[in-house]
Amino acid sequence: MMRQIEPVAILTPVCEEQLHPFLAEYSELGNLVSFAGIPEGSVNTNYRVETSRDPARPYFLRIYEEQAIDGARLEAETLLHLASRGVPCTAPILRLDGERIGQLAGKPAALFAWCDGTMRCQASVSVRDAWQVGAALARIHVAGGERWSGRAGRFGPAELRLRLPRIAAASDPTLAAWAEPLGRALDANEARRRKDLPKGLVHGDLFRDNILWDEAGAITTLLDFESAFVGTFAFDLMVTILSWCVGDALRPELARAMVSGYESVRELTLEERDGLYGEACYAALRFSITRITDFAMRANTLKDYRRFIMRYQTLEQMGHEGLARILFDDGPERAPAPSGT
Repeated sequence: MMRQIEPVAILTPVCEEQLHPFLAEYSELGNLVSFAGIPEGSVNTNYRVETSRDPARPYFLRIYEEQAIDGARLEAETLLHLASRGVPCTAPILRLDGERIGQLAGKPAALFAWCDGTMRCQASVSVRDAWQVGAALARIHVAGGERWSGRAGRFGPAELRLRLPRIAAASDPTLAAWAEPLGRALDANEARRRKDLPKGLVHGDLFRDNILWDEAGAITTLLDFESAFVGTFAFDLMVTILSWCVGDALRPELARAMVSGYESVRELTLEERDGLYGEACYAALRFSITRITDFAMRANTLKDYRRFIMRYQTLEQMGHEGLARILFDDGPERAPAPSGT
């Protein structure tokens, strides 16, 4: 008998009757054995799916909540391109109709092979981990190439400003009160950002829950390229540093290791080094705003977005030179890789 586990925090619930015809669009999956909602993530609906083909080898089902089918197809194409160039990522499984994106519950949906591995909690991140993450991020930037030059991001300054009236109208006065100061911060930060920084395909969201690790402490898979777009490499690096290298404060040894790992694959230009501060501030603002609109206003949870506001405030206090000292205090030469990488 097929087992169903009750979904948790699922935006689009599905039932067995919907899954049977969806899975029939794939070759030799067998019968549905079980499906369970995956609570992690704040934008898309995700399920773990087991079939009779091999219940020990489950599948990851994603229902795209914000992307139309063209955007989901572009993500699949991006994953295929990166995987072909050695980036550790996985593309959606091919369907019988030759497509990789189908429809489920009226929304774009894709099925992936399940990727084994563990995720890092903040307290467990080591210098070796940070170095590896930096190197993996640089491989995305190198592999992306110029073919992605037309892919615009969904979280530019104009798009973020469109979210501010939604924040101002929030029923929670604590959230609504942030609309004005975040708008002022966006305006002020535009003057900080350099306009001449190298660009290309960036992940945009390489947080700790988007990397899987094996038991030996090596990266196995990079996940969730939904936010990938053409942007500045410096922005992508600072998004990743602010995710991996901040506990109660920015940890210099982790941040320097990540920069070192990055430069072992792709060396930063002098313009990029100078522009990291403006990109760091923008990264903190981007996630402050989107965490409010995509998570706090849905789940009534305050903690997540406040972490990013605190990071922006810390950067403001630190200033351009203060951040540069943290990231590059070891001198201009690239540090060697930590042992074991």
